[in-house]
Amino acid sequence: MSSLSQPRFLKEKEAAYAVPASRSRRNIIILSALAGLVLLIIAVVVPIYFLVIKHHSNNNDSAGTSKPSSSASPSSSGSPSSPKAAIITGGDGSTTTLDDGSSYTYHNAFGGYWYQDPNDPFNNGARAQSWSPALNETFNYGSDSIWGVNLGGWLNTEPFIAPALYQKYPGVIDEWGLSVAMAQDTAGGGLSQLEDHYKTFITEVDFAQIAAAGLNFVRIPIPYWCIETRDGEPFLPKTCWTYFLKAVEWARKYGIRINLDLHALPGSQNGWNHSGKLGTVNVLNGTMGLANAQRSLDYIRILAEFISQPQYKDVVVMFGVTNEPQSTFIGQENLSRYYLQAYNLVREASGIGAGNGPMISYHDGFVGLNGWAGFLPGADRISLDYHPYLCFGSQTSSPMSANINRPCTTWGGSMNDSMSAFGLTAAGEFSNAITDCGTFVNGVGLGTRYEGTYQNGGPWPNIGSCQPWIDWQSWDADMKSSIEKFALSSMDALQNWFFWTWKIGNSTTSGTVESPAWSYQLGLQNGWMPTDPRKASGACGNTDPWQPPLAPSQTGGSGAGQIPASVSSQFAWPPTAISNAADVTLLPQYTQTGTIPTLPVPSFTASSSVNAGNGWANPSDTSGIAVPIATCTYPSAWLESAVPLPPPCGPQAAAPQRRADEPAITPAPTPSR
Repeated sequence: MSSLSQPRFLKEKEAAYAVPASRSRRNIIILSALAGLVLLIIAVVVPIYFLVIKHHSNNNDSAGTSKPSSSASPSSSGSPSSPKAAIITGGDGSTTTLDDGSSYTYHNAFGGYWYQDPNDPFNNGARAQSWSPALNETFNYGSDSIWGVNLGGWLNTEPFIAPALYQKYPGVIDEWGLSVAMAQDTAGGGLSQLEDHYKTFITEVDFAQIAAAGLNFVRIPIPYWCIETRDGEPFLPKTCWTYFLKAVEWARKYGIRINLDLHALPGSQNGWNHSGKLGTVNVLNGTMGLANAQRSLDYIRILAEFISQPQYKDVVVMFGVTNEPQSTFIGQENLSRYYLQAYNLVREASGIGAGNGPMISYHDGFVGLNGWAGFLPGADRISLDYHPYLCFGSQTSSPMSANINRPCTTWGGSMNDSMSAFGLTAAGEFSNAITDCGTFVNGVGLGTRYEGTYQNGGPWPNIGSCQPWIDWQSWDADMKSSIEKFALSSMDALQNWFFWTWKIGNSTTSGTVESPAWSYQLGLQNGWMPTDPRKASGACGNTDPWQPPLAPSQTGGSGAGQIPASVSSQFAWPPTAISNAADVTLLPQYTQTGTIPTLPVPSFTASSSVNAGNGWANPSDTSGIAVPIATCTYPSAWLESAVPLPPPCGPQAAAPQRRADEPAITPAPTPSR
């Protein structure tokens, strides 16, 4: 483990690029004179570059992807070099103009600096912290650490993260029901209330604060309806994409990399409220399981084509293709087939090799990390996503102070093993919660295990009152210190991580946060989250940590993309059978003839010559998307009961009719968070 003040990779850099010892006093004098001359030249040339040469270059840069060298780091003052110069960069204490026109004083004690030039909006010169590569530098997975936070509940709402949205409509349990209730409430603002939430829940200031907290990544959950909706699906379509584009702009400004996570699929991949609708699993499960998977893969393809464009690929560097699929219903074999097909679609959009599109992140499907050892050997840049929580099983009666080391003993060894057996492994979600206490943490009206009122599984004995766990205003110094130590243990054990989540909204009942163990921001503000994540180094006393580097193919180097033919054949798409359904040839399917709904790019008013892309990285990727066959009928994508197959149609009309086996109905699920 590296020391706090000197991370291991910095020591290695210094060893590799050590300054040779001086040979004589004369050499020192000569070098000093030369250094003075260089500084004089810089003092003259840099202002000319930014005010004249660079401005001219920006106006003639049709690609809009200029990347200045980060070796000329901006000063901390951010002061213009002349009265006419716009301030386009600055470090700790500098003032920047936010996208709403207001001024903001940027605080970053870690050597990070923002960069934003209206005439060069795709400039990637910003750096989150001194130890994190600037966006125009290579992020070395396996050597550089991923220290991130989720922006949960923002573009894909969840009751416990944004409780006020749901408390306005008693009985609403998921975004499907919320959308229906809002649409009917025209006097209260209608469905536009969701856009009001997008505008206010996360803003540019949050990104500045995330960089200032020592974090270099954000994981942003989005739903499929940011692309489109079909067949009466009640969600607000497309609007949240506009705000994702804002997130890309803000992340670029503050040097933060994005892990884009497709959090909700049509029909639901897990039956939980954060998939859009609480109920049944209808992706790769049941009558519409294959058709919904077809739609989902199209949305993966559309997103991959967008983020693989040169204007976005250095900001959106990781793509979680499906959040928390329930392999219990889907089956690991079919999930593996789906993952390989997603891989092929992403790499068709991006190309093969380092710098071409995102790292592809696969959730473990609750199989466990060791269940994916050796998956897709030779694949180009894939990672394994793990969501370890301690709060959703048996509840502890011990105080927080007795749980400080649990992350080390529970997660540390398996993360080390997976880094060797699979490759890059990161915790896409974890929290400070050791109980399931908190408003709506398990879902609306489902109770808690801790108090013995949870309605699923069990029996759950009553451990005690949740009040001490949620009344954060009453936490004393010992409690806050114990939580901070628990957080540090978690960070050290997990190594590469995204805390769930950055922000929890206030409850309308109390006017305050009622799930405090889940808010990174609240912990920073009140003294129980570490203000410097480097403090986590050594918290677990790991005497045998995984040692970099990753295999070359795992970082886009030699051998990348060379998956053995036997593996591709083993996990060929489509599957030959679907859980709780008939032979796939007899199931409802779509035809790949639909018009592609290309995602829109941002617009910029400062420079009309900026090329923001067209939403599609690979012009050779021209096949249509999956749409219903005109002569066929289809059951709902969101089946809530056993529905037989529709009548045969199209080429299969003459085939003998068969009824599908009745799909199993998913019981009320045990939430993963």
